[in-house]
Amino acid sequence: MHPIIWLLYNIVNAYFWIIIAAVVMSWLIAFNVVNLNNDFVRQVYRLLGRLTEPLLAPIRRFMPDLGGIDISPIILIFALQFLQYLILYYGSRLAFSAP
Repeated sequence: MHPIIWLLYNIVNAYFWIIIAAVVMSWLIAFNVVNLNNDFVRQVYRLLGRLTEPLLAPIRRFMPDLGGIDISPIILIFALQFLQYLILYYGSRLAFSAP
């Protein structure tokens, strides 16, 4: 695998896990498993929010109101999985094409 393709694929994969961590963190806070009064928890929550909100906010603008259910992370995860597929598909075609 070409190093650039490998790097792009792993960046998208890392962002996928950041979104999963943000969703789990929001559930833990919503169900009072962890408390935002703890400095470490608050810093992790803010970090995850700053990393995920730039891509989640535009999706939320186009989503209809579902009564408090936020499915924007699911849509973003589908988009990231599609992007990973595109990277592998076109990257492999680029890597194996004749010079």
